[in-house]
Amino acid sequence: MDLLKRDLAPITPEAWEQIDAEAKRVLLMHLAGRKLVDVDGPHGWKHAAVNVGTLDIKKESGLGVPWGVRCVIPLIELRQPFELAMMEIDNASRGAVVDLSVVVKAAEAIAHAEEEAIFNGFKAGGIEGIIPSSPHAAISIPANYAEYPSVVVEAAEILRQAGVNGPYALALGPQCYNGLAQAAEDGYPIRERLHRIVEGPIVWAPKIDGAVMLSTRGGDFQLTVGQDLSIGYEAHEKNRVRLYLTESFTFRVLEHAAAVHLKPQAKGRR
Repeated sequence: MDLLKRDLAPITPEAWEQIDAEAKRVLLMHLAGRKLVDVDGPHGWKHAAVNVGTLDIKKESGLGVPWGVRCVIPLIELRQPFELAMMEIDNASRGAVVDLSVVVKAAEAIAHAEEEAIFNGFKAGGIEGIIPSSPHAAISIPANYAEYPSVVVEAAEILRQAGVNGPYALALGPQCYNGLAQAAEDGYPIRERLHRIVEGPIVWAPKIDGAVMLSTRGGDFQLTVGQDLSIGYEAHEKNRVRLYLTESFTFRVLEHAAAVHLKPQAKGRR
């Protein structure tokens, strides 16, 4: 028995196989940050915090000697519940392909929560985020996607001038990703031109407004994972089973200058 309590769930191995496979498929599609930053872990449920190596010295007396508190960043724990019909689950053992639309929605929700924390920050959880912590002014994205490569070259030059080496990667928000997928110049896809500029991966990132260019040299961004993304069992009734997707993690920006935000122009501006 472990904390996920999967052994208590009235779910057959055939159903678990389909549920796990569908969750994994959706998570791999929506988790862009993990493809671009350093991943430390998974370390398991007992890993509660990351030591940042500093000391918060206190002025208050009380012990008779100077004292301070070692600084750590606690991991946050996410849990996204969902329910499946018992009959639907049982049909997996009869050879049916189970309707797992609720699993898809749950996987998207928890993946987007992780993406939001990585790229945009989560102040309540002590996470800075790549975009708000960057000291560089955001670069305005042109309305004409044929001009996009020049903006990417500008972003790369900003990183180089800041002493941040490549390879560089490009995380594209949905609007930018779709626009670049359709754009072409003289019949040549703009995305292919970008691959000649960007040495690292170009990925779809669902929680970014615009795009982010960042270094993938290592040592700049760290995602620390305690319990990796998993499905657990909560409870069941006669006709329903309650499950959940969960994980624990924190994210640190170790080099603030290692990313540049490419921001869409405000509507009505040119």
